[in-house]
Amino acid sequence: MTRRLTLKLAVAGMALAAGGAALAFDTSLALDAAPANKAAVSRAQVLAALERANGYWQRNNKPEQWPFWDVAAYHTGNMAAYALTRNEAYRAYSTAWAEHNRWRGAASDDKSKWKYTYGETPEHVLFGDWQVCFQTYIDLYELDGRKDPRRIARAREVMEYEMSTPNSDYWWWADGLYMAMPVLTKLYKATGDRRYLDKLAEYFRYADKLMYDVDAGLYYRDAKYIYPKHKAANGGKDFWARGDGWVFAGLAKVLADLPQDDPARPLFVERFKRMAAVLKPLQQADGYWTRSLLDPAQAPGPESSGTAFFTYAYAWGINNGYLDKADYAPVALRGWRFLSEVALQADGKVGYVQPIGERAIPGQVVNQDSTAPFGVGAFLLAAAEMARLVPQ
Repeated sequence: MTRRLTLKLAVAGMALAAGGAALAFDTSLALDAAPANKAAVSRAQVLAALERANGYWQRNNKPEQWPFWDVAAYHTGNMAAYALTRNEAYRAYSTAWAEHNRWRGAASDDKSKWKYTYGETPEHVLFGDWQVCFQTYIDLYELDGRKDPRRIARAREVMEYEMSTPNSDYWWWADGLYMAMPVLTKLYKATGDRRYLDKLAEYFRYADKLMYDVDAGLYYRDAKYIYPKHKAANGGKDFWARGDGWVFAGLAKVLADLPQDDPARPLFVERFKRMAAVLKPLQQADGYWTRSLLDPAQAPGPESSGTAFFTYAYAWGINNGYLDKADYAPVALRGWRFLSEVALQADGKVGYVQPIGERAIPGQVVNQDSTAPFGVGAFLLAAAEMARLVPQ
């Protein structure tokens, strides 16, 4: 089976997935992909890809790293991999990372200096990029037979302080909807405190009003990119794939834990389903989404982190009854083919990850050697859900 991906830098005539007939869907989740038929994707194959990617990452990266978003996002994927496989090495790796960081994010204890603007200093405690680590800490707390309160003490301190303020504008960038939203639903599950869900709804409505484009059904990365103040290279609206990937995946994670009778649930469900419908025709024939969703020529070629978040959310939506299997399984499978056969290298490196940034950058090099912890985490999320979707 070939692993070659046909890349076309001149993408003006590139066919979108909705316009092509690259895939056929049946009950065995077999793929019929040009140029030749490919066998059905099996659970064993997905698990092998997951283990190859995670094994490579953990062999080559010690767990003693900071708790900022780039590393913390990897651990959200690692915990999904653990939940599926029960491989104790995965759990031990994230536990060692949590212990190294003393179960904290940004470390300042002076609340008068806490900030939620962008920042990488200890004072930026309220900035969501320092809070995504709490997702893993809460997961590890739930797995701990003793339910050691130390594991979620800092998460509770930070989020409860944040909720005590009159501010609602904590999630002012799209990434924050992945970083922080699931923290609140996970803390609700851990504590039963309804305030977490009330603030989730309040903060999300602020973010939604700020960044959601009702006509496009997608989220701008932040206020700087709202059309027509900012335009893509083709003069249209500019939606960044990984930015919308953070949102689509974040919505899935919230819906997984949000009570069925929560008043805000219909809004989350509507946004999730609308994104699924809008993103479907934007997938390229080779399975990936380009970095600028509506202007593929702005930064042409494959990218794996946005693609992995989309693939994860599609598979999760199918697995949990939110998305129709016949309509959306081909989309998830195309994404997975790209991730497992092109982005995943023979040695286990996950390539084609756009470097840290906030937009599609013309001329930026993204190739098989481009990797990052958050991209690996997204790959593991996608793998864990695909393993549940495909047959044994």
